[in-house]
Amino acid sequence: MNGNSVMFGLEELQDLVFIERPIRRSLKTAEEIDQLTVDEDLNDIERAVYLLSVGQEVQRVSVITNLPSLVRHNPAETFRRVVPKVRDVLNGSGSEIHLSAAASFLTILQDDIILIHTHTYCILKTVLMHLNHRDTVVGGAWLETLLSAVSSLPKETIKQEVLNPLLLQPQASLSLHSRLTNCRILGKVASKFDSHTVKMELLPVAQSLCQDVEAEVRVCMCAQLESIARATGVDETKTHVLPELTELAADEDGSVRLVAFDTIINLIDMIDTDDRLHVVVPLVMAVCEASSQGDDTVLTSLSFQFGKLCSGLAGSLSDEQKFSMLQTFKVLCVAGLQTDRNLTNDVNESKLIRCNCCYNLPAMVLFCESAPFLSELYTTFSTLCCDPEFSVRQSAAANFHQVVKLLRSNVHLFHKELVVLLQDDVLEVLDALMTHLEETLEAVLSREDNNKFSELLSALLAAEHKVGGSLRWRLHEKLLQRYSCLARLLPGEVLHQNFSARIFIILTSNKVLPVQKEAARTFCTFLRYNRKQEQRQEMIHRLIKDLAQGRSYWSRLRFLDVCETATEIFSKKFFNKHFLVPALELVHDPVANVRYKLCQLLPRLRSSLRLPTDRQLLQQLDFCVQKLLCREKDKDVVATIRKTVLELDKLDLTEPCHRRQEKDFLDEKKEKEELLLLEMEQLEHQSGGRNPEKHAERKYVCLTGKDGKTRLSAVKSTSVSVSSSGAGNEMRKAKLTRSRSLSSQSTSKPTNAERAMKIKEFSSSSGSVLNDDSLRTAHFTLTSQSTTSMPFLICSNTSSLLENRTSSKDHGSCKTDRRTNVLDHRTGLVDHRTSTLDHRTTALDYRTRTLDQRSRTMERGCGVKDSQSRKLSVHRKSKSFCVQSGQE
Repeated sequence: MNGNSVMFGLEELQDLVFIERPIRRSLKTAEEIDQLTVDEDLNDIERAVYLLSVGQEVQRVSVITNLPSLVRHNPAETFRRVVPKVRDVLNGSGSEIHLSAAASFLTILQDDIILIHTHTYCILKTVLMHLNHRDTVVGGAWLETLLSAVSSLPKETIKQEVLNPLLLQPQASLSLHSRLTNCRILGKVASKFDSHTVKMELLPVAQSLCQDVEAEVRVCMCAQLESIARATGVDETKTHVLPELTELAADEDGSVRLVAFDTIINLIDMIDTDDRLHVVVPLVMAVCEASSQGDDTVLTSLSFQFGKLCSGLAGSLSDEQKFSMLQTFKVLCVAGLQTDRNLTNDVNESKLIRCNCCYNLPAMVLFCESAPFLSELYTTFSTLCCDPEFSVRQSAAANFHQVVKLLRSNVHLFHKELVVLLQDDVLEVLDALMTHLEETLEAVLSREDNNKFSELLSALLAAEHKVGGSLRWRLHEKLLQRYSCLARLLPGEVLHQNFSARIFIILTSNKVLPVQKEAARTFCTFLRYNRKQEQRQEMIHRLIKDLAQGRSYWSRLRFLDVCETATEIFSKKFFNKHFLVPALELVHDPVANVRYKLCQLLPRLRSSLRLPTDRQLLQQLDFCVQKLLCREKDKDVVATIRKTVLELDKLDLTEPCHRRQEKDFLDEKKEKEELLLLEMEQLEHQSGGRNPEKHAERKYVCLTGKDGKTRLSAVKSTSVSVSSSGAGNEMRKAKLTRSRSLSSQSTSKPTNAERAMKIKEFSSSSGSVLNDDSLRTAHFTLTSQSTTSMPFLICSNTSSLLENRTSSKDHGSCKTDRRTNVLDHRTGLVDHRTSTLDHRTTALDYRTRTLDQRSRTMERGCGVKDSQSRKLSVHRKSKSFCVQSGQE
């Protein structure tokens, strides 16, 4: 049986081969190939003329499509030989050639590639010739070409070639298609002329077309009255256009009334207060009355324009009329839902009306203000959020953020609606809600009740589980991107317990690369603003253990993706401390893909190093490169590491200096924020019984600017008292001062007056007792102009230093605060000897023991200059030098 099946299958394959051969040979005959063959010696113009003359239709379409290119390269010959052939081909040809010609002529007219007026006239004449083509599709294509080209054509050309022939024609004798064409031309060209020309020449023709016997013509002309009114001005609109629109609003045809109503609403900003009160308001009230009686012609338009209408007439309506408008809006919001009072029998139209009502909810909030909204429209809003049609809920979710921002003081009332939308089973609703989720959560969580807090968190997690379990990976990526805002909106403990673990699971288990990268970014953001040292260490340990040291090469690749994201979120110091070494250890990875990814990441890792602080890390990176160059066997990795070496060699040369300074400034800013987070944690530990994680009592909050960059802002909410006599606080202040003195470095020297002013401000803010807030204020004052965090070590002339230090001791004996005096006088003395400093930098010993030894030597009065070669710790901080001493 198996042998027979194989033989039968082979015979079928042979039959198929014999069947395919004739089909392939019969695609084109020899005669057809000869007809499609063109002499290669012909130039572009000659080839185009030949194909337009004797070619097939597909070849002619190709030439006409390529006509703009011919005009750019050789306009004179193209207009002399090719364009006349195109005009001849258009007579009696099919719709495909006409559509191609219309598109090509529009490109020629809009691209400013015609330099001679006669050429413009030639193209424009061809367009006008085919406006009244018997095929309505072809005629519409040529009309769109003309209307699109009006904005690019000169005013004189439009008046001579387009407007004058239209004005000379008696409109009543023209065909229906011609009158419709003239209506659209009048509306388009009105913006090209001054108000006097429009009033004297265009407006009479427009008024005659508004009185046309055909309702279709009246509809078309009524739609163009808006552009004509804006071209004539406010006075002429009041005198001529508004009476015409009022008459059309009472037309016997429903479509005419609908368009007239829309046009009046669009022109409401050009209508004065008196006309609004006596003309527009009665018309609107009549339309609302007609809508309540089920007039299908105006329901959809009214629901769409309702917000704009209420905003424009808010100052002209009485309280009774406002109440009537609100009642009309409430009726529109339930269109199609109440079986006993359906406004329309069309389900799709009812659904569209309710969607339009959702779109107008923000405008209705402004119209009725917050208190009447809660009493009159809150129930309606809640009904729209729970509508049986998902498209209505989607529209409500898309506008939810605007409503909660406008009603920020009562935003807690919308908790139920937000939870309902987050728990919606239709992913399109979640997609619409996620677009502005950050703004929504920022408004909601600012006033969230603790009793409802857990319910909202559960809804957020359930939404992520629902999206993660679907195939909509783009929506999942979008959701994770929006969830990163929770790092600044939720308390750290809540965020770590509920969201960090879930994001890490997505990072380690999801198979979609964009989702993985977005999960990595969100996880790093959570890690960045977590104030608990233990939790940060736990998160970093899980990254290294499960990813960098994972058994799967896929996990190790994900760790390199995390490193790439971490270089953008964390400071260089933090990244080098926690991520750089585990990343470089992957040079020993047995999988070539991991080493290949590491090679691509090496330039970014090199950019994170700062010399001379990270010299040891630089040696490890160089060892990594040398290992890859010498021992790598995979050809792709070898090629990549060679390219990477070239990038590393020119890394500091290709980037402009100002770009490096900007990056250093941003990195210094990140490092300050990280130091501030550590200080916040220390303050929270010292606060004892207080609840530092409570959302309303945070010492600091993390803010995000409009440009999308995150920054930290200190907000004083509690007062931490510091005892001046406590030894523990003195030690903490000393450590805090030393850490701040190493945190930043300036690039330009300030004047002595500026230094004295800064020291004076620091001393006055400190007083006899330096509390934590004053230290922080002085620290950021002295480092505000710093552009790099790398300290410079300066070697100085010791003889002048000893003399200055002796006088400093005499002056310092009359001060009571040891540390304030040392900082004040040492800084002034270093200013005095700045001109004598040697510009060589060496690695000095920062320990206080060396300074104590120098102080004892100074007290013994040792005047021998040979003893001046010992080490001295000098650190420049914000254009000044601070000498720290451990002596009393």
